[in-house]
Amino acid sequence: MGSVAKKGLQQYMLQLQQHPLRTKAITAGVLSALSDIVSQKLSGIQKLQIKRILLKVLFGFGYLGPFGHYLHILLDKLFKGKKDTTTVAKKVAVEQLTASPWNNLVFMVYYGMVIDGRPWLQVKTKLKKEYPAVQFTSWTFWPVVGWVNHQYMPQQFRVIFHSLIAVGWGIFLNLRARSMALTKG
Repeated sequence: MGSVAKKGLQQYMLQLQQHPLRTKAITAGVLSALSDIVSQKLSGIQKLQIKRILLKVLFGFGYLGPFGHYLHILLDKLFKGKKDTTTVAKKVAVEQLTASPWNNLVFMVYYGMVIDGRPWLQVKTKLKKEYPAVQFTSWTFWPVVGWVNHQYMPQQFRVIFHSLIAVGWGIFLNLRARSMALTKG
């Protein structure tokens, strides 16, 4: 590894150790931006929508990073940091039955109302139509990620691992929300 990359990684690890919440929030914000940039390009947007990217950074920094940070602390306290198969299955089940539906709902509301600027009644109608499919798709994908995360990742890396995988999930949600936006009107 090049010396610049190595020093950057060492500095990141130091920040993660000294300021875990802040580092995870910033990381989630940056990765949310990356996800949105890729989504915009894949959906055919020629000129990047900077306001939209900044709103996604705000969502990652202000919500996703902190939520994940505290969720993993809570799960480790509830299950006493155990990593046996039964405990990991329980952690994944709790995560999928609580955090997953909540996070998808919050994202879809945020996207509709804040990013697209649609009124609540329009967002509510779209939620009734689209949310079940998004959540079902989530339950076919995220339990595997959760298993790997809880079984193999040290606690301080779980939000970062989740955020990296969430880049792809964010692209899926963005493209799905974008297709919903194209049908508004």
